[in-house]
Amino acid sequence: MKTTFFATCVLTISSVLLTSGAMAEEPGKLIFSDDFERNESQEVKDEVGNGWKTNSASRAGGNKQVDLKDGAMRIYIHETADHGVSVTHPAEFRDGRVEIKFMLEHEKDSLGLNFADQQYKKVWAGHLFKVIIGLKQTELADLKTGVMDLKIREARKAKTVTAAQQKMLKTKSKRIPHKLEKGKWYTAVAKIVGDKLSVSIDGKEVGSFSSEGIAHPTKRMLRLAIHRNVVVDDLKIYSMAD
Repeated sequence: MKTTFFATCVLTISSVLLTSGAMAEEPGKLIFSDDFERNESQEVKDEVGNGWKTNSASRAGGNKQVDLKDGAMRIYIHETADHGVSVTHPAEFRDGRVEIKFMLEHEKDSLGLNFADQQYKKVWAGHLFKVIIGLKQTELADLKTGVMDLKIREARKAKTVTAAQQKMLKTKSKRIPHKLEKGKWYTAVAKIVGDKLSVSIDGKEVGSFSSEGIAHPTKRMLRLAIHRNVVVDDLKIYSMAD
């Protein structure tokens, strides 16, 4: 009986392990990655390389706002800038995921992941949706059918937003409280499937949000949208196409 019982236990455990392995989530096809392990030729202007572009020339008088240092990318807003720092890279997918290591060094720092399609002209600057991770909360927002919709944006600028529009806009974002530590590295994953956007940090789900703008058929660009400072490393972008 002991032998039979032992064998049954082994078979049960093996079955569980095999089932777990089969159910383990596949990240998809890797379409871009960067470990930022390279040097710049000068320290005056942005020189990110590997296909990255920044808005420092147009928004910060050409002053440096992105620095490759110690195998990571430091993004910081220059005192002359009239807009947040935008560090962009092409990333075309329908459903996908972005993995990124990040560190927030000050209380007001945050990491912004902005997904865009500049070929779509019904929203401002191609904004589709975003993730903003701070020390105290994460915000998930549908921009395509929310604040970046051209008609809504114009109404907000003209201060003619109707009560119905205000009510609708409240449904276009979600804030999830949490607590992160300053000066500590974390790994965030933003996953997009259909109209659902979910975020996890260090393997623990922070939360999810569903809205129609997230299901935009083609995400063509990832913007690292930074309003103060952040340090990032080991970025990976996957397409989860069938």
